[in-house]
Amino acid sequence: MIENTSNLWLDRWLFYSLKAQLAGSGLPLGHLKHLAQTLPTQPLIIGISGAQGSGKSSLAAVLQQLWLTLGIQSDIVSLDDYYLEPAQRLERSKLWHPLFAERGVPGTHDTELLLSQLQAFKRGEPQCWRRYDKAMDRAGFALQATAARLLIFEGWCVGLKAQADAALIQSINILEQQQDPEALWRRKVNQQLAGDYQQIWQTSDSLIWLNAPDWQAVCRWRAWQEQALQLQGRGKSPAELEHFMLYFQRLTQESWRQLPHRADFILALDQQHRCVSLTPDE
Repeated sequence: MIENTSNLWLDRWLFYSLKAQLAGSGLPLGHLKHLAQTLPTQPLIIGISGAQGSGKSSLAAVLQQLWLTLGIQSDIVSLDDYYLEPAQRLERSKLWHPLFAERGVPGTHDTELLLSQLQAFKRGEPQCWRRYDKAMDRAGFALQATAARLLIFEGWCVGLKAQADAALIQSINILEQQQDPEALWRRKVNQQLAGDYQQIWQTSDSLIWLNAPDWQAVCRWRAWQEQALQLQGRGKSPAELEHFMLYFQRLTQESWRQLPHRADFILALDQQHRCVSLTPDE
């Protein structure tokens, strides 16, 4: 079987890009400069997965800027930019379960719109990617379409498959125990994850995973993110944030079981939020 040359190119492109990220100021750009001259004509999508606060958006921005210095334009889109608005989530909360009123988990995104745009991008059609205003909790402006042939698609549960039904029976935190005692919400989340989300993940040609050390680090890093909003009087209080994180705990912990075997590249993070290793490293 002949290997896809575009995927071979992308493997090398991402490997040297991520090595450059780890190297910091000593960026080894020779290989990237050579590869930049042979950018495939086929549009390619790079997925970045990682828990809340792990640095997905920052990594995407760094890679985009690095590639721009090499003359390669890329677009960035986030799963978060395709949240359903409050009225739409409220409708689902009435139909499915009250916990769907809160944005975040599978079932709270406009998967139909996102999937259609990703598929159109793969066909070579420039896209006006949506942006979501989280502070106002509503869809914001759309970016102007570009001629980029590389797209970075990042999201906290990108690449995850649905859990086995048996794994849903036991609650893992107080949110599930008190507000989902019959596992109706988590079964619906799981059902949603098994549907359109899998088609969305399949549009990616490669997957990078930011591997956080543990759940406590994830909660700590997410609290760091919230501090800037709290100073503006718009962020969640510590108690609100602690409750909010419970929505994400199940699938975040599931990522440590699934993604070591599914990601093409793994950037390991230490407790201080530093990237300490890349797998594979050759």
